[in-house]
Amino acid sequence: MVLTDAECGQNVRIVSYQGGRGVSSKLRQLSLMPGDCLQVLKKAPLRGPILIESNGRSVALGRGVAVKVTVEDIDGCD
Repeated sequence: MVLTDAECGQNVRIVSYQGGRGVSSKLRQLSLMPGDCLQVLKKAPLRGPILIESNGRSVALGRGVAVKVTVEDIDGCD
């Protein structure tokens, strides 16, 4: 599933991301790498950004980027 499919409060792990150098660079700048655990905190209405928590900090991702992040559901973040 992609990050935009995750529900609020759900814990997920990044499997991979699709896209060119722009998407890859943006996610690396935010220190979001495959294998990282995330929690979806909030999904703004009307195709707004998705607020996630990773490594103890909150990050807002636009839907255009979030739809390119493949994730898997996990029970909790370790």
